[in-house]
Amino acid sequence: MVTHLQPLLTRTASDLMSHTLVLIPREMSLPAAAHLLAQARVGGAPVVDEDGHCIGVLSTTDFLHYAEKGRHPVHGKAHSVCSWQIVEAEDEHEECVADYMNKDPVCVSRGTSIGAIARMMINAHIHRVIVVDEDQHPVGIVSSTDVLAAVAQADAHV
Repeated sequence: MVTHLQPLLTRTASDLMSHTLVLIPREMSLPAAAHLLAQARVGGAPVVDEDGHCIGVLSTTDFLHYAEKGRHPVHGKAHSVCSWQIVEAEDEHEECVADYMNKDPVCVSRGTSIGAIARMMINAHIHRVIVVDEDQHPVGIVSSTDVLAAVAQADAHV
């Protein structure tokens, strides 16, 4: 979240990002991942492999598709999300995060501009980008709320 004043369009992912991350292991069950996200009060998080590399994103959209499609993996892009649902497992087999995550995460470097981040979110119909280091390890998240907060802060100081 933005905590200092600087011209809006000079702000970067590093200025906007939340440093506290929820990381979801790809082999985690969907109910466990839903519980993790609900406890953290976030609508999505990076999925990481055993080496900590960002390999996907799990978000409210993925849970909605899971519920809507009768538990069949959906790997396409969604256009909107209305609410958060925690899906309870109805049988003994718990599906794995890797089967339902978006396998094409939108990742940016710390130096990516706020304008570029906003365009990426609009073009991909997403609400967060993952900030990664040079080794593709997640180091932060910029959400659409972070971008809006920066705009509101800049407007308050005009």
